[in-house]
Amino acid sequence: MAETLHTPVDFRATMSRLATGVSVITTRSGSTPIGMTASAVSALSLDPLQLLVCISNHLYTRTAIAEHGRFAVNVLGEDSEHLARHFAASKADKFAGVETIDDHGVPVLKDAIAAVVCDVAEALPGGDHTIFVGEVRYCEHKADSRPLLHFAGGFGALRASR
Repeated sequence: MAETLHTPVDFRATMSRLATGVSVITTRSGSTPIGMTASAVSALSLDPLQLLVCISNHLYTRTAIAEHGRFAVNVLGEDSEHLARHFAASKADKFAGVETIDDHGVPVLKDAIAAVVCDVAEALPGGDHTIFVGEVRYCEHKADSRPLLHFAGGFGALRASR
């Protein structure tokens, strides 16, 4: 098979076929809560407990995470497409009307089906993104919850098992 160079558009369309969970990454800039929708999140290690998030270098969230040194991954449930769209949009105050808990130095979405709070252990270059390795400080989840999925540019849910 001959190697062919493809464009970023080709690569994005191809990778959109990888179904992923949808999360909102939250942090702070001073006392201001900051958040964005993301799908580039992955567990990394059990010893020590670590995960990673990939954030575009042109986003303010990237700068805020680097400066604050702590972030939360808020996993969205199948009924939370409105939150995914809300945090993906450009808005002055993305937290207006969104219930949060701030017991860990960063806002955690009350409606998340799972949340992981991390301290930044490393920030690595990844092309036009920064890969933040987070050391887990706190995690929780809601039993019997089902995730919101992102696939081919749209949102969906898992089909009920038989």
